[in-house]
This record gives sequence, C-alpha cells and structure tokens, in this order.
Amino acid sequence: MSIYTISDLHLSFLDNKPMSIFGEKWINHAEKIKENWISKVKDEDTVIIPGDFSWAMNLIDTKPDFEYLNNLPGKKILLKGNHDYWWSTLLKMNNFIQENKYKNIFFLYNNSYLIEEKIIVGTRGWNISNIDYNEKMVKRENLRLELSIQDGLNKYGKNREIISFMHYPPITKNIINKYEFINTLKKYNIKKCYYGHLHGNSHKEAIEGKKCDIEFYLISSDYLNFDLVKI
Repeated sequence: MSIYTISDLHLSFLDNKPMSIFGEKWINHAEKIKENWISKVKDEDTVIIPGDFSWAMNLIDTKPDFEYLNNLPGKKILLKGNHDYWWSTLLKMNNFIQENKYKNIFFLYNNSYLIEEKIIVGTRGWNISNIDYNEKMVKRENLRLELSIQDGLNKYGKNREIISFMHYPPITKNIINKYEFINTLKKYNIKKCYYGHLHGNSHKEAIEGKKCDIEFYLISSDYLNFDLVKI
C-alpha cells in the first residue's frame, strides 16, 4: 500500500468554472489528474488532498465533484483550503458522504489518521504574508494543527513518524520571520510538511527541501503538472 498526495484540484463540474483563465496549463486539468491518478493509485492506496478541492459554494453543490473523486481508486483524505467555501462541520460532511454512498472519502479536521504506520495530521493554515497576516486566524489555525497532532499522539502513540499537511505554506522565501506553524512542527519533531496554495508565478516563492530542520514539499496540482507525488 502507498500514500500519494496532490493539492488544489479546483474542480467545478457543476458551475464549469474554467481554470484555463489562469493559463493554458490548466486546460482539461481534471482529465489530466484523472489519467495520472488511475495510472498510479490502487484501491488499497491512500491519496491526501490538502485543500481547494472544489469551487462549490455549498456542500450540496459539490456532488459532481465528489462523484468524480468517488470514481477514482484509493482512499481519499481531504483537508480544507481557502476556496473550499462548501466546507462545513465534520458531522455534516460525513453525513453527506454517507447519504450519497461515496466510498473511502474522509476529512482531516482537528483529527488524524494512521496510514502505513505514519500519523497523518494537518490544518488549513493561513496566509502569512505581511499584507494578509491576521494574528487571530494564525493562532486559531495553529491551535487546530496542534489539536490534530495531539489527536494522533493520543490515538496512535509517540513512536511513529508524523507527517503534516497544510493548505497554505507555513513559510515562504518572502516570509521567513513568522514561525508560528514552524515552531509547532518542531515542538513535535515533525520532519516533513506538504503544502499547496501557490500557483503560477507564486511557485517561485515556495520553499522546498530542508528549512528549520523540516523537509518542505509544494504539491499544488499545477506545480506537479497535475500528477500525484508518492510520499
């Protein structure tokens, strides 16, 4: 069994919002993702999607997007992104999944999962740029990250590797003096962090590789050429 990840699917089958306005690279991006997904992922594998899964505004409007996901192989774990306005309470989302008989779709929201002896944790995070920095929101998201980590430690013990997923980057090349999320990762000796959110020209802001003794990976779908990366 394997673990894969890809962020920012930006699906919009109901409203047909074309992502091609952000560049030719995005033309037919859902088909590209599907083709790459099917070529790699088996039913026993897990795919983690850290945010911006659907453009839908309401949960009921996500149906075509979840049907797309439901028809792909593997277990799927979704994390909230800044454009996931449909995101609701965990109870409502789980009821929605059950009512529509979607299979192997789960949510990472103040909780954790044990996959291949690795503890999977995460939170949306927040924009840490000087323009959009919001201390209250950063503190709230950092608390959610810690709740997810503590949930994993309480359920699965302290002797397993913890891997963190976030939607917003916890650090960028332009913002290197805000360490709230980094300090939490280091507090729990987390050595790997996967994140999305950055697209197009903003890819150049991404930090990849080791920083602050943590390995960082940008996994936005356009950065990965709409292919999944194996963890």
